Amino acid sequence: MNGWLPPMLATPTHHRFSDEHWVFERKLDGLRVLSVRDGRHPELWSTDRGRLDDRFPELVTALAELGRTRFVADGEVVAFEGRATSRRRLRARLDRPGGRPPPVPVFYYLFDLLSLDGTRLTGQPLRERKCLLRNAFHFHDPLRYSDHWAHHGEVYFRHAREQGWDGVIAKRADSVYKPGLSTDWLSFDCVRDQDFVVGGFTAPQGSRVGFGALLIGYHEGDRLRYAGKVGTGYDRAMLRALRARMDDIRQPRCPFADEVTEPAVQWVRPELVVRVGFAEWTRAGRLRHPRFAGVRTDKTATEVVRETR
Repeated sequence: MNGWLPPMLATPTHHRFSDEHWVFERKLDGLRVLSVRDGRHPELWSTDRGRLDDRFPELVTALAELGRTRFVADGEVVAFEGRATSRRRLRARLDRPGGRPPPVPVFYYLFDLLSLDGTRLTGQPLRERKCLLRNAFHFHDPLRYSDHWAHHGEVYFRHAREQGWDGVIAKRADSVYKPGLSTDWLSFDCVRDQDFVVGGFTAPQGSRVGFGALLIGYHEGDRLRYAGKVGTGYDRAMLRALRARMDDIRQPRCPFADEVTEPAVQWVRPELVVRVGFAEWTRAGRLRHPRFAGVRTDKTATEVVRETR
């Protein structure tokens, strides 16, 4: 138990439930990492058996200073953009070739303990493993303990959606740790995604470059319906690149069939298609917690409709 092993994986489900025999944890949009220590320096392993020590040296230091001398723990490394976890910021950290890492702070959320002081724990119930985990480390940033709710999965899922989280992981409280996909762990996803057409943009504020937010919509018959604005998920390079593309397709009139009350909007021809993640649709037909996910070059604007899945 002092080396790499395949992680236990959650099965996706659309069924939300509450159950006294289950616990519920926040689903994080990060990088699954196994940490191992056998008396020497801690090691960080990815799910495909790659070493990550040089990518996250501050996590290695934290595990050495705040944990026991022999353990195997499972967790997720994340970066944040505001209160939301950011895969883009984490990728910027991972893609840095050598040298000093970029100034992107990361945090390691531990949620399971597979071995401690040479004793194998994978056969013990999850609740016992989490109790041992809580006491095996002194949790201070960048090392964090992954809290859980008991019983009330539906309430916790509603909370997750309100907070704009990626989802919830439901775990059978007495489950053992078995590598591979398991129905003892289930994934309730909050974040949806679909394609939208860009119809305009707002001006950047403060030190922001390019633009403030994209105004997006979808086709309903011959009409372009307004779905809201998306102002997060971009890096500076993408802000500049999108602004350059939109400057080439500006037009004086609003392309949306709905009234748009945003001030100082620059309208564009509805040609640019982007992918957007979001928590849900509001009753008014707007996106809740939208986040830019990328540009689509393989789909025309006329193909974009509201998806019902």
